[in-house]
Amino acid sequence: MNDKIFVNGVSAKGFHGVLERERSRGQKFVVDVELAMNLKKLNDDLSKTVNYAEVIEIINGHITGKPVLLIESLAENIGKDIMRKYKKVSKIVVRVHKPKAPIAWNFKDIVVQVEIKR
Repeated sequence: MNDKIFVNGVSAKGFHGVLERERSRGQKFVVDVELAMNLKKLNDDLSKTVNYAEVIEIINGHITGKPVLLIESLAENIGKDIMRKYKKVSKIVVRVHKPKAPIAWNFKDIVVQVEIKR
């Protein structure tokens, strides 16, 4: 299936991380999702596709919600919740960016990607 919906750059402050300072101070997280589903013959009916606002609400809820240690877990939790809500999605790819990870060396971004299929 080649039909996809992309929701990119959802950002919010979260308190995820292994280090105590990450969990107390928080930092910006950015999430991108790629949703694979059939987008043909929708007949201009929102109920037959994905509501982008609801997808963003799910993502934001996880970023700002209960902290996890690993952004790998954050990505998986987001993907599972979106798949649970939208049965028509056959595959989801979730990318979590942690551009301000507390690492001593110069880097542009840390990104974790998970893929979940039905």
